[in-house]
Parts: sequence; structure tokens; C-alpha cells
Amino acid sequence: MSKIILLGYMGSGKSTIAKSLSKIQQLPFVDLDNYIEEKAKMSIKSIFETKGEIYFRKIEHQYFVELLNSDENLIIGLGGGTPCYANNHELLKGEGRTSIYLKASIDTLYNRLVIGKAQRPLIADKSAEEMREFIAIHLFERSYFYNQAQHTISVDQSVEKVVADIQKLINQ
Repeated sequence: MSKIILLGYMGSGKSTIAKSLSKIQQLPFVDLDNYIEEKAKMSIKSIFETKGEIYFRKIEHQYFVELLNSDENLIIGLGGGTPCYANNHELLKGEGRTSIYLKASIDTLYNRLVIGKAQRPLIADKSAEEMREFIAIHLFERSYFYNQAQHTISVDQSVEKVVADIQKLINQ
């Protein structure tokens, strides 16, 4: 069983890249956040509001482990914070796992996130300057965890180029 794990900050393109890679590699893609919502029968927003972040991080870890232990070959897209909690960064390495940090510059993230900003509670109320600062601080805080991935690929380029780079990695 083989797992390709994509991680990175919100707006780094995890879902977009995973969907494209999924078609080419003919592997199912599971977005961890969607998987949690299906299993919990609640939206992530509702889980945070009613049960709190600690509960969310606990089930996030549980379902990540469940996906890693499944018999199916999968592409798993993590939530932006997943590697930073419950020692999930330690699960990025191991037999049959290829973890890839989709690294984006602050400018790329800002330009992508400003478009759908209203749908992202963490940044919905921030001005342009506050948003840039928020992204920069978050990236700095999370960099240790993101850099635990086996590979890093810049996503400051086209989706096609990123997918081609990932294919080269996994087909070595």
C-alpha cells in the first residue's frame, strides 16, 4: 500500500494538485477535512464551534491514522494545520509513504487567498496588510512541521508543472 501525502498552507493548492494527480496516477484522492466531515457528520466549522479545537485535533489525528492504515493506495490532502498537532508530522515518513510539502511564497498565498477570503474564517476580517502579516507569521510558525515532509516542491508555478514534478518524484 502506498500513500502520497500532500501538505502545505491554505491556498498552496493541495486539493487542486491532488485532483489532477489523482486522474493521472489513477489513485483516489481523499481530502482529510472532507473525510472528517463525512465521519463526524458535521462541518469542521461546527466541530470547532460546538466541541472545540482540542476535540477537532484529536479526531483529525485519528482519521489521518485511519487513512494511513487503510489497505488502499491513496493521495491524502492534509489540512493546513494537520502536521502541526498531535505529532502528525511524525507520520509523514514511513514505509509506503511519500510526503510532499507544497511550498508557496507569501505573495502567491496572498494572491490566491484574497480571492476566496470570505470563505476562510481565519482571514475573512483581515485587511490586505493584516492578511500578509498573518500568512507570514503562520508560515514561520509552521515551517518546522511542514519541513518534516520528505520532499518540498515550489507551487509558485503552474499546476501542470507542479504535478509533473510530483510525478518525477514518485516514479523514481
